[in-house]
Amino acid sequence: MRICLVLEGCYPFINGGVSTWMHQYITEMPEHEFVLWVIGAKAEDKDKFVYTLPDNVCEIHQVFLDDALKVKDSGLVAHSFSKKEKEALRRLVMSDKPNWDLLFDMYQIKRINPMSYLKSEAFLNILIDLCQKELPYIAFSDAFHSVRSRLLPVLYLMGTDVPKADAYHAISTGYGGLLASMGAYVNNKPLMLTEHGIYTREREEEIIRAKWVARAFKKYWIDFFYMLSDLIYSRAFKVTCLFTNAMYTQIDMGCSPEKCRVIENGISYERLCNIPLKKEDGIVDIGAVVRLAPIKDIKTMIYAFFELSSRMDNVRLHIMGGVDDEDYARECHELTEQLHLEDKIIFTGRVNIVEYFEKLDFTLLTSISEGQPLSVLESFAAKRPCVTTDVGCCKELILGKPTDPFGRAGYCVPPMQREKLADAMEKLCESRELRLQMGEIGQKRTYEYFRYNIMLTKYRDLYKEVEREWQA
Repeated sequence: MRICLVLEGCYPFINGGVSTWMHQYITEMPEHEFVLWVIGAKAEDKDKFVYTLPDNVCEIHQVFLDDALKVKDSGLVAHSFSKKEKEALRRLVMSDKPNWDLLFDMYQIKRINPMSYLKSEAFLNILIDLCQKELPYIAFSDAFHSVRSRLLPVLYLMGTDVPKADAYHAISTGYGGLLASMGAYVNNKPLMLTEHGIYTREREEEIIRAKWVARAFKKYWIDFFYMLSDLIYSRAFKVTCLFTNAMYTQIDMGCSPEKCRVIENGISYERLCNIPLKKEDGIVDIGAVVRLAPIKDIKTMIYAFFELSSRMDNVRLHIMGGVDDEDYARECHELTEQLHLEDKIIFTGRVNIVEYFEKLDFTLLTSISEGQPLSVLESFAAKRPCVTTDVGCCKELILGKPTDPFGRAGYCVPPMQREKLADAMEKLCESRELRLQMGEIGQKRTYEYFRYNIMLTKYRDLYKEVEREWQA
């Protein structure tokens, strides 16, 4: 098959869990050709790949959201929109289940200019109606810029060229789900969705905390991303996720249960399972395989380690990962200095984890949002237990499913709870015997459920099923 993978904000531009997964996924499926349709934030990143693309990537189509800001008005006038088109656009503005087929036709066939619409009387009338009915006390200019910033990327993306493929496979909802849905519609091909996390819920959490979104507009931004998830949930032939609770969330958000299935992450178990255990040297070395990004909550990690180091001297923290956010990374380094932890916290940058795991006793993950983190599975495969926050399926990884016979492979605590993180780390630091016991359990669980070949077999079967049923 010729499969179009639609990706947003990850592979092949940045390193990370999803990017690593995607690269291995493509590489291990040489029987398929892959077209990459990738969405980046900034056009300056064009062709700046951090991965060498596998041989079975036959095309790559790059789309950048900041290019939407460069679109010029073509002079389209209001009467160019039919009544049905105006209604579809009105529902899009209101995040109210628009007629997507009509919108795709407008931007793919008629090639409606995004900026022309945003300067049209048709858009102005919708905006005035919105302000009068729902935002009477908000400055009109503020409403205009908020709605415009929501709509422009979508209008721009709907006008981009659609690559040819036998199937379209989105690796998130959001903008990626929009493009995949449009590709499947334009070429009348099957559509699939795989979510590593629940994209819409993650955006909702970000918007609630965001300072750049005024309180009056937060609801509209949240509804906007729910609208985009509804688009692909309603159209996808099959929808997969990484763990059972994520599937229940998808169903709760409107995805038909008949479409849903769980395909767990898989790792290269054999690459990690024979790493020697660290020899006792009087120091307990804790590792965090993690990007320096706010969502990974490195600051809470540093504070929790500060608390731990105030209780015991023989501890050291290795933070292993690249920089996602330069400002945040600088703040993390500054916090380390302020707490006088320069001799106990090592920022390694990206490393070869197979070699580096020999230095570690156990690992730590303090994220405020995750799906099914590869770093935890890799730690388990290397026979290192893990302390995690209770996000995504981390608790399920630590404790196992109800049918899992193995037992506890670490500790799981609420996010942003530095004292509880320190307590959990202290338990593992105090007992090498406990670390070895939990490490054995984690390794057995990973071998049984999370090997890469198990995952690949399930995705191969999924593609065969989609091809067979679609053709029937």
